[in-house]
Amino acid sequence: GYNGNQAAIIELGSEVVTFLDLLDGIAGLKSDGGARHCGFSKKMRAGRIPSLSILGNVAIIASFERPDRKTMTIQLHDTLRGRKVPFEPLKEGEVTMYLCGPTVYNYAHIGNARPAVVFDLLARILRRRFKLTFARNITDVDDKIIAASLESGQPIEEITSKYARIYNEDMAALGVQPPDIEPYATQHIDVMIAMIEKLVASGHAYAADGHVLFEVESHEAYGELSKRDLREMIAGSRVEVAPYKKAPQDFVLWKPSEDEQPGWDSPWGRGRPGWHIECSAMAEKHLGETIDIHAGGQDLVFPHHENECAQSRCAHGGAPFARYWLHNGFLSIDQTKMSKSLGNVLLVHDLIETMPGEVIRLALLSAHYRQPLDWSGETIESARRMLDRLYGAVRGVDVSEEARAAAEVPAALVEALEDDLNTPRAMAEFFALARSLNKSDDAAEKAALAAQMYAAGDLMGLLGSDPESWFAGHVEGDVSSD
Repeated sequence: GYNGNQAAIIELGSEVVTFLDLLDGIAGLKSDGGARHCGFSKKMRAGRIPSLSILGNVAIIASFERPDRKTMTIQLHDTLRGRKVPFEPLKEGEVTMYLCGPTVYNYAHIGNARPAVVFDLLARILRRRFKLTFARNITDVDDKIIAASLESGQPIEEITSKYARIYNEDMAALGVQPPDIEPYATQHIDVMIAMIEKLVASGHAYAADGHVLFEVESHEAYGELSKRDLREMIAGSRVEVAPYKKAPQDFVLWKPSEDEQPGWDSPWGRGRPGWHIECSAMAEKHLGETIDIHAGGQDLVFPHHENECAQSRCAHGGAPFARYWLHNGFLSIDQTKMSKSLGNVLLVHDLIETMPGEVIRLALLSAHYRQPLDWSGETIESARRMLDRLYGAVRGVDVSEEARAAAEVPAALVEALEDDLNTPRAMAEFFALARSLNKSDDAAEKAALAAQMYAAGDLMGLLGSDPESWFAGHVEGDVSSD
């Protein structure tokens, strides 16, 4: 036998199989795509345990030991490559990450909150290892904002400042920490104009009727992120096919403004930026031409992120815009798509009036971030019960501030989160820790385990309340010691 995920494979007949695939089958474990061998039993992860398995004509003798975290790497699923890959920043020890933020003309709904919570967790994980610079933008110039201003009679600046403030307050209620940089689109018009000028000069964009459009056919790699064939594409939901376009798929970089609309002087006349150019320009300004991670919801892969990728690469001589693209899955309401027409849009601003933000946070993290998440009464109650059980474990255990500060997050829980944000597996480790705490009758051991639970909570944005305050007003839960 060998140490680590290796084995002696003894051929008893003509067939030799790959050890790890076979072991998964013996253990009854299912593959989850790129992470085919992450679900080893707790015992195998915890220590070095020899085992002998025989299946058909192959005998396997193996031993396992916990990997050295110093040599482990964070694994992330990259949308562009279509698989989970080791994460390596462009600059050693430093990471740049950009998350598409809100368009501030109304309250954020629960679907908007999922990427905010998911990538807040990723930021927390990255900060353990790296110096992270995390930017999340505010889009404060957009046709929807203009429409809201005309409908309400309020000045645009009042609308955008109000809803930007409320968005940040609502996300804070969900435990979302503020980004390092929060660029506003209207404060970066000069950067956007400069990038558009580069695209025009290099032949990737053209001016027509006061507009400037990106010529999609000029970028051969267009469609690589969304895995779409150019011939089957449409321009995108925010762009109408117009006679001044060379091709229907060309998208707007700059558009003219009427007198009553917000606008800025430019080489193409008074106007305002298109939606897609904003993030490319702001990311370049604050994070550089090539960033490490670009994140957002799955709904943004096309056309928004595809267009960002194209215009940024063409503006920067072919340099990649982002080295890793991460996207969270869709959120539905009671197995139904959320939409205004169905009247099932749930606003975070309303939800936090009826339940703790921590319940909403855990509900949003209850499924793996790349999987669809159905929001229902059962989802909420399940998250509340889980938190009851965690708070129930630490309730009544005295943990000093010094002990909490010195406590380390259990390695298995960190390992799960560094494996492409595997929150279901991380929560299983969290509950295993709670069971150990409930089972212990030694005061010192209980204090140490409780300190570890608080450390895990700090990492995941959970257990932020006093246990007694948490249980005030609702029935508690618990975790058995079995």
